[in-house]
Amino acid sequence: MKTSDLKQEFQAIFESEPERVFFSPGRINLIGEHTDYNGGHVFPCAITIGTYGVYKARTDKTVRMYSANIPDQGIVTFDVDDLTYRKEAGWTNYPKGMMDELVKAGYSFDHGFDLYVHGNMPDGAGLSSSASIELLTGIVLKSGFDLDISQLDLVKIGQKCENNYVGVNSGIMDQFAVGMGKKDQAILLDTNTMDYSYAPVKLGDYVIVIMNTNKRRELADSKYNERRSECEEALRRLQTKLDIKSLGDLTEDEFDEAAYLINDETLIKRARHAVFENQRAIRATKALAKDDLTTFGSLVTASHVSLHFDYEVTGKELDTLAETAWAQPGVLGARMTGAGFGGCGIALVKSDEVDNFKQNVGKVYRDTIGYDADFYIAEIADGPKELA
Repeated sequence: MKTSDLKQEFQAIFESEPERVFFSPGRINLIGEHTDYNGGHVFPCAITIGTYGVYKARTDKTVRMYSANIPDQGIVTFDVDDLTYRKEAGWTNYPKGMMDELVKAGYSFDHGFDLYVHGNMPDGAGLSSSASIELLTGIVLKSGFDLDISQLDLVKIGQKCENNYVGVNSGIMDQFAVGMGKKDQAILLDTNTMDYSYAPVKLGDYVIVIMNTNKRRELADSKYNERRSECEEALRRLQTKLDIKSLGDLTEDEFDEAAYLINDETLIKRARHAVFENQRAIRATKALAKDDLTTFGSLVTASHVSLHFDYEVTGKELDTLAETAWAQPGVLGARMTGAGFGGCGIALVKSDEVDNFKQNVGKVYRDTIGYDADFYIAEIADGPKELA
C-alpha cells in the first residue's frame, strides 16, 4: 500500500491532515507449533503482509479509531483516562489494551489521537493480526508520546494485553515474531528463557507459499485454552517424579520413559506433540543453517502429522491443503501454521513449480471443501516501523 493512499483514506474519514504512517507485519511460524506456552522453541518470522496505521495527535483527551477492514463499526471513540475493556469496542480493545498495560507499567498519555488502521492480511487467516495490531499500537504510542521503552518490553506488553485484557491464554511467540522481526531472517526463540537468535532463511530456488483455507478462525473461541490446560495437566503429572519446569525440558527419549506417569491416552498425545515438536524446531534450525532444505522440509511435514494425530488441531481444510501439497512436484514440505482449526498452512515450493502448485492444490481444495483457497508468496520482513 502507498503511504499517499493511506493518508488520503485518513483524510476522508477524519477530515484532517495526518502526521505519520506506520507498518506492523504479520507472522508465520516455520516450525515449532503450540510449543510457546509449553516452554519449547519456536521458529517464526515476520512477513510483508500486515497492518498499516496512520496517526495524528489531538489536543484533547479523545482517542478516535477507524479500521478500513471493519468499516461497519465506524469511528470508535474513547477517552485516554478510561481504558476499561468493553466487548462492543470490538477490534479497538487490542490498542486500548496496549494503552492499559502501558499505564499499569508506569507510562502515561496526556493527549488523545486519531488512528486509521488498514490491514492487508486476509481476515481470520491466523497470520496473527492481533499481534500485528498490538505491536502497531506499540510503535505508534512509543513514537507519538516519546515513550522510553524497549522493543522487547513492547513485545511483553503485547502478550499481557492478549492474556490479561483480551483474555486469550496465548504464549509469547506471535508478539515476539512480529515485534522482533528482521528481513530475510527467522527467529529461534527459547520461550523458557527468552534467549533468541536470528537465522538467515536462504531458500535458493524455493519459496514459502502461504495457503489460506479461507475458514475463519477466532482464537479466543477455539480449543486453544483447552489444549493449553491439557498440557498443563500432563506436565503436573510428570512433575510428581521429574524435576522439570516445562514439557520443553524433555528430550524424546526422556518423555517416552516417563509417559507412564501421565496415564491418560489423550494427555500423553498432547504432551508428546509438545516435546517432539520442540526437538523438531531445534533440528530444523540446524538443517537450515547447513542449507539442508530437504531435511528442513521433511521436519515441516512431520510437524503437521503430529499436529493432526497427537494435538488434533488441524481439521479437514488444513489437512486437505497439506496432504495435497505433499503430492505436488517441487514441494519439500508443508504444514499448518498458527493455532489451527482453520487459518493458513505453508508449503516450501520450487519457484518454477508455484503456478502448477497453486492450480493443482486449489482444484483439489475446491472439489473437496466446496470453496476456494487463496495462495500468497511470503516474503520475510522487518518488525514494526515508521514509514517515510
